[in-house]
Amino acid sequence: MSSTHTCRLWPTILMTAVAVSAVAGPLPEGFVHLQTLAPEIVQDMRYHGAYNFIGQPIDGYLAPSCILTRQTAEALQAVQTEVVKEGLQVKVFDCYRPTRAVAHFVRWSQDVADQRMKIAFYPRVDKADFFRLGYVAERSGHSRGSTVDLVLEPIGTSADVAVTPDDGRPLVDCTAPHADRYPDSALDFGTGFDCMDPRSHPDNTEVSAAAQANRARLTAVMVRHGFRPLPEEWWHFTLKYEPFPDTYFDFPVTAPSE
Repeated sequence: MSSTHTCRLWPTILMTAVAVSAVAGPLPEGFVHLQTLAPEIVQDMRYHGAYNFIGQPIDGYLAPSCILTRQTAEALQAVQTEVVKEGLQVKVFDCYRPTRAVAHFVRWSQDVADQRMKIAFYPRVDKADFFRLGYVAERSGHSRGSTVDLVLEPIGTSADVAVTPDDGRPLVDCTAPHADRYPDSALDFGTGFDCMDPRSHPDNTEVSAAAQANRARLTAVMVRHGFRPLPEEWWHFTLKYEPFPDTYFDFPVTAPSE
């Protein structure tokens, strides 16, 4: 869920009114819809739908759109330009995240009885330990607008995961072999996205050699373009020189205007 990258201080939180429409007015200055800058990047925005660790759409995600600070979007576009030469493409799962979404995560984590998505996202972790282990925190770097969760996949192979707790299909362990999991990504990274497990740590050696190589490949290209990784999550990267390092935003995720 990428909520572990937090600030020890209590910085500014910018609040806005809840939007009724999925298409809102202009974004705050300095933010862009990734689609308008790099439409070739695939977007599988998990928190707008129900296939996530909570099992329902998350507060504040009014549209399945990736919003980022302009500097981050431009850096991510540069990553895409590089990997496409190798027959790959970038796919993003989460970008800017409103603070109301983080609050939704916190409320859910406090309801220990709700275990609907356990097997698919935290099969070996006790939900009661989420705060102690850092899987849920009261602040997320995503709310600063310069953090992105992503994978690499061969061009033209993208497949969104459409599984819910109520559609009749069984959930699959997020640490199962790549061929047995629902298609979180076309490349094998050892676990599914948002898998709350030590195997999701980028340097974990329990995953296959191929998965370790893919993690190293992803990290290398992201670092080359100005991002820093997170030790707990192989999919999570933050722009090293983010423009709003102490500001947490709460405007809703909306679609670009026509």
